Amino acid sequence: MSIEAGSEIRDGHTSPQQSLSTAAARNLATTTKSVPQMQEISSRWLLRMLPWVQVQGGTYRVNRRLSYAVGDGRVTFVQTGDRVEVIPAELGELPALRGYEDDEALAELAQRCTQREFEPGEVLAAAGRAADKVFLLAHGRVEKIGSGPYGDEAVLGVLADGAYFGDQALLDEEAVWDHTARAATHCVALVLSRRDVLTLADRVDSLRAHLAGARSLPGQRTNAHGEAAIELSAGHVGEAVVPHTFVDYEAKPREYELSVAQTVLKVHSRVADLYNQPMNQTEQQLRLTVEALRERQEHELINNREFGLLANCDYGQRLQPHDGAPTPDDMDELLSRRRGSKLFLAHPRAIAAFGRECNKRGLVPGSVDIAGNQIPAWRGVPIFPCNKIPVSDARTTSIICMRTGESEQGVIGLQQSGIPDEIEPSLSVRFMGIDEQAIISYLVTAYYSAAVLVPDALGVLENVEVSRWR
Repeated sequence: MSIEAGSEIRDGHTSPQQSLSTAAARNLATTTKSVPQMQEISSRWLLRMLPWVQVQGGTYRVNRRLSYAVGDGRVTFVQTGDRVEVIPAELGELPALRGYEDDEALAELAQRCTQREFEPGEVLAAAGRAADKVFLLAHGRVEKIGSGPYGDEAVLGVLADGAYFGDQALLDEEAVWDHTARAATHCVALVLSRRDVLTLADRVDSLRAHLAGARSLPGQRTNAHGEAAIELSAGHVGEAVVPHTFVDYEAKPREYELSVAQTVLKVHSRVADLYNQPMNQTEQQLRLTVEALRERQEHELINNREFGLLANCDYGQRLQPHDGAPTPDDMDELLSRRRGSKLFLAHPRAIAAFGRECNKRGLVPGSVDIAGNQIPAWRGVPIFPCNKIPVSDARTTSIICMRTGESEQGVIGLQQSGIPDEIEPSLSVRFMGIDEQAIISYLVTAYYSAAVLVPDALGVLENVEVSRWR
């Protein structure tokens, strides 16, 4: 049985349609539309909370007091199967070998490094024993164990991938371990003995001379931060001689050049002419392009090798979690490394992991109101989510803590406003013309960078586990 169009079945009988269907009526109605949506848009708290400093000439120079702190870097390794080797030039990170440039000698020293593996709880070096080896930690976590005020065991710090310890053995034949190094996880380390170094130095004149020079260098008077000391006198009476002094500066201060993110937006003139109601197509295209550009800007401020926060954190301000997952103790230690911390930045999964650790201890982190948003906080310092902080394949990430502001010697953003065709500070949209295919082109450009004014303005808690549920 066939049913004619415009009829319906009612009580088993066919009856003609009496009113216009909604499907047909929709063809004559004006629908209510949303503007184009974009899932990539995030809260971008870093861009919102970072103080932006105007830069003229595209360059910002950070002048600091002269610092004598050297040999504070990390060692890089290469892995082939289960075999690990240190890159020879990376041995220059050791203070005793800093500035030594004989590639052949460094290559031989790298070959003399012996690979060893340690299980959790195994002691690598015992306090009070002779320190005659240098340990290069390729993988794993090592705890530095000392004595507490009442003779109990205390964890003084945690070392992880790329760290080294025992480097004093290369210069001091009477050096002893002032703490115990114990594996907290399975560890892979390369061990370089003092005997191997001295044996090679007997054959290589340049190495022997370098080590002799390193032993005889006069100690520079520095403050606790490695800066050249300012001589002062206090508490004296009578006609004591007041010391003479001056404040020395770095001879080659670091300069930050503004980075750039660009794209060319293309819109066909037919689209721009005929399809601009009820929304302007060109404006919507530009809006979404600018959003994507700002997302990339925040990503670069976190991850760029030249000026990104993760890469430019001082090695002395990098911490390792004591138990893998981010605990309140780790967050407290991160805060204690700097004065006036203004904010944390963490991947949402790291914030969730920290919340789980607080739950285990029966703690409830507070929150602060930021522009009408309730942001989780620890010790009154807001913890802002940032999905630009990477999570590794091993389910580890980092938590950033920083002090901000130029007057506070903190972390600042750099921009140059007032550029031609600017639509937002340091962001411009330039009309590039119409080609022979009637396509309109716009050059969208953003200029930006970031600077860390003093090392303790920025700290990072590294290798934070985000997948532990126990």
